[in-house]
Amino acid sequence: MTSENKSGKSAAVDSALTTFDSKTFLKNVTEKAGVYVMLNTAAEVLYVGKAKNLRNRLSSYFRASGLTNKTIALVSRIQQIEVTVTATEREALLLEQNLIKQYKPPYNILLRDDKSYPYIYLSTDHKHPRLSIHRGSKKGKGMYFGPYPSASAVRESLSWLQKVFRVRQCEDSYYRGRSRPCLQYQIGRCSGPCVNAVSDQEYALDVEYTKLFLQGKSDDVSRQLADEMERCANALEFEQAAEIRDRIGHLQQVQASQCIEGETGDIDIVAGAMDAAVVCVQLLCVRGGRVLGSRSYFPKSQLEESLVSQIEAFVAQHYLIGTGAVDMPREIITNIPLDEASLLAAGLSEQAGRQVSISHNVRSHRAKWLSLAITAAEQNLANRLASSASSLKRFKALQDALGLENKPERMECFDISHSSGEATVASCVVFDGNGPLKSDYRKMNIDGIAAGDDYAAMHQALSRRYKRVKAGDIVMPDILFIDGGKGQLTQAKQVMDELGIDGLLMVGVAKGSDRRAGLEVLIRGDTGQEISLPDNSPALHLVQHIRDESHRFAITGHKARRDKARRQSTLESIPGVGAKRRRELLRHFGGLQGVRQASVEDLRRVSGISEKIAQQIHEGLRSA
Repeated sequence: MTSENKSGKSAAVDSALTTFDSKTFLKNVTEKAGVYVMLNTAAEVLYVGKAKNLRNRLSSYFRASGLTNKTIALVSRIQQIEVTVTATEREALLLEQNLIKQYKPPYNILLRDDKSYPYIYLSTDHKHPRLSIHRGSKKGKGMYFGPYPSASAVRESLSWLQKVFRVRQCEDSYYRGRSRPCLQYQIGRCSGPCVNAVSDQEYALDVEYTKLFLQGKSDDVSRQLADEMERCANALEFEQAAEIRDRIGHLQQVQASQCIEGETGDIDIVAGAMDAAVVCVQLLCVRGGRVLGSRSYFPKSQLEESLVSQIEAFVAQHYLIGTGAVDMPREIITNIPLDEASLLAAGLSEQAGRQVSISHNVRSHRAKWLSLAITAAEQNLANRLASSASSLKRFKALQDALGLENKPERMECFDISHSSGEATVASCVVFDGNGPLKSDYRKMNIDGIAAGDDYAAMHQALSRRYKRVKAGDIVMPDILFIDGGKGQLTQAKQVMDELGIDGLLMVGVAKGSDRRAGLEVLIRGDTGQEISLPDNSPALHLVQHIRDESHRFAITGHKARRDKARRQSTLESIPGVGAKRRRELLRHFGGLQGVRQASVEDLRRVSGISEKIAQQIHEGLRSA
């Protein structure tokens, strides 16, 4: 370490080295391939990375100059680095992704999307098979087509299939209960097998056409339909021939929008666009030469990663650890060359058990698909930036309205929801410069207060939250909004006084005189000043947004808690009575009413119920 630093960056790095002895560490670290995990003083994972040469890669974090501000911030928090040596780079890649999935480190690029991908499911264990959207494990008997990039893409495909093939999409319970055709039959989107409006043979043919179409064999379907239309015309069955003609027309429209004629392939196109440190990754899925749809991702990173690194991280996370049930394509096309294309391809091939290629320089139909993905990525990125600009305008307006020296970067809002005091829930929503920060939202169940006491509920919620803020576990917001008037605001001030928190601006959001939107009054907690903004004020719109979001989140939590309590059996709240004992009790007495009426001696006769447990059950049911 030098005694003098020529820049603030080197000073920050030198400060980090005083807490973490990087020189000693780097002398002893191996030069083999492997994975490194950076931890802070609380032993929390900050970052997970892989390297072909661990010593060389880790040394790059501790050089005296050339580091970005965000990398310096990471280095300054390092207290410990753990390394795991692997036999190959491929093993390091797989281990890295598994650790990222396990720990979700704040400085890694994260997709923050764990939904499983939807499929179109065609049941085969029914006389009249149905089409439906499906997520999750494929346990049902039938055929699965996809995966589709989004539920909207599935719904769009199902809508087209209704027009062309008219295979039913209703639930089996609805199908069984029909005595007359439903609306879907009336508008020509179902052939009505539930009321025998179509023969079994004709319906089976429509199901076969649907299978062929979803397998990418739409040309075969078109030819078969054309042959059928010609046969009907020759037999003078002109109405049926006209109906088939219309179906062919619908099918051609679908083909024109989804296919490039004569081409096939199971390909995913991954196109990235970057501007103003915001990245959009567009995933376009092609199966059987048919474009199933596309989906936009906006990965977040605390480090200043390049677009290449962002796309590589997306490919690794999406396919290796998965954001859901992802079928591996045979080819992945990117709009820019990847530095680790060969390593990623090897890892994906090992995962799939077959060859998977990654390319970027493509021609013909692949170039057309790539162009579609690039255009979508650029447009969605422009939309996101435009939305960010609008958000910035609102934050600046709020700064002016409240007379703040600096633009607020983080805001929290609290609300309380209950039904006549039942199942009280407090919500805390967080907004940053980009709008709602849903990963930081929190719900709190409120207990131990008088039913319907909103002031006590607010006091408890704020105390629980800001004890952690005081301890440094949660970031202190710039503004704390309280949904309510002076009473709720007083509770917030009392909590801050009790915890010794100074300098936090608290603002009450009180409803206007006739409780109409647009007439809200902002009450500053420090001065008591009441601020009324015009209904077209961007600052008021921002406050309304965060207030409405806290209200929605609180109601959602309250309903979930209330419904869970009403669904829960009284037996579930009794200690020592698990699922097996509940089942034996209900079977023995024929239901909960019989258990309630049973004496302690009656309860003891049930298998697995001791005298002590019987007494607990008897007392628990009486108190309930």
